[in-house]
Amino acid sequence: MVEPTIIVAFAAGIVSFASPCVLPLIPGFLAYLSGTSTGQQGARLKMFLNSAAFVLGFSVIFALLGVLLNTVLESVSYNVQTWLSRIGGAIIILFALYILGLIKIGFLEREHKIAVRKKFSITYVTSFVFGAAFAVGWTPCVSAILGSVLALVVTKPGLGFVLLLSYALGLGIPFLIVGLFTTQAANLISKSATFLKYFNIIVGILLLILGILVFTNKLNVVANFFAPAFLLS
Repeated sequence: MVEPTIIVAFAAGIVSFASPCVLPLIPGFLAYLSGTSTGQQGARLKMFLNSAAFVLGFSVIFALLGVLLNTVLESVSYNVQTWLSRIGGAIIILFALYILGLIKIGFLEREHKIAVRKKFSITYVTSFVFGAAFAVGWTPCVSAILGSVLALVVTKPGLGFVLLLSYALGLGIPFLIVGLFTTQAANLISKSATFLKYFNIIVGILLLILGILVFTNKLNVVANFFAPAFLLS
């Protein structure tokens, strides 16, 4: 059976993509990377390849971060891991309260991003560099989701690489879909305002539940809940 935290990390990647401060900007951002208009004919392949390079850029960063955290934390004792779980759970709860608008976290109120001003002659290299920079600099609402995943990694140090790679996969697949169907995706995104209005509330509640489960070391409840379905399938 799949480790539940891997599913959580993958879902967090999708949630990051669909966050209100990112989703409306995606079509134009990918168009900028490819140097084409989202409505221009014959640009689909170029858009998709640039999207793939962009996804590869942030995936490499997350994979390296996962290896680093795995190396640093895997050798700690069981007692230390127990306390790391409690700290990680508390951090996730704080991020949940922030997303719900119940508390303010100063550094998340500012955008932390690296500006990539140089245009390489090979556009795919540009997209890769933008992807790597995108992994380092996040808009505020995404920082809380990514921070929750990092807190989850602290509680499962042996899975650091897998968890962050799962997160990158969850974030990357929607980017590839948008890169392949940019015009259709742009139309769909423009109609998503009603959904985005309630998005933070849903994500905040889910993160709050996750944080409580991690803090109380009850995350295995999720695995036990889905176990019968896996056994029947």
